[in-house]
Amino acid sequence: MSAQDRDDTGEAGPAGFDLDSLFGMASGMLAAQQAAAEQEVVGSAGGGAVEIAVTGGGMFTGVRIRPDAVDPDDLTLLEDLVLAAVRDAMDKVQQLQTGALGGLGGLDLGSLGGLLGGLGPGGPGDGTP
Repeated sequence: MSAQDRDDTGEAGPAGFDLDSLFGMASGMLAAQQAAAEQEVVGSAGGGAVEIAVTGGGMFTGVRIRPDAVDPDDLTLLEDLVLAAVRDAMDKVQQLQTGALGGLGGLDLGSLGGLLGGLGPGGPGDGTP
């Protein structure tokens, strides 16, 4: 086994990877994701007529509906505004999480992508059936 197949401790990692560096990078990514999960973003629709607050971890924390957004004769409009605000909020959560990962946002993580809570394309709130 060559010296390049060993990590800093002299231990061989899988396929010659430096395990200490990998664990350090994973720890940094986890800390960034945790920080993002604690931040709050607000999605809105109808020029701010409906606002939905959600944490970066996907926990919804508030809903604000301006009185002028409520028309008792057209509840479908209000329903559409709420749905659009939820989608906007989830888009912002995805951007927050992608930003927390820095340059790794475009990296194909395969099955590890589920660690982000399944948010984003194909996940809850993306608008696909």
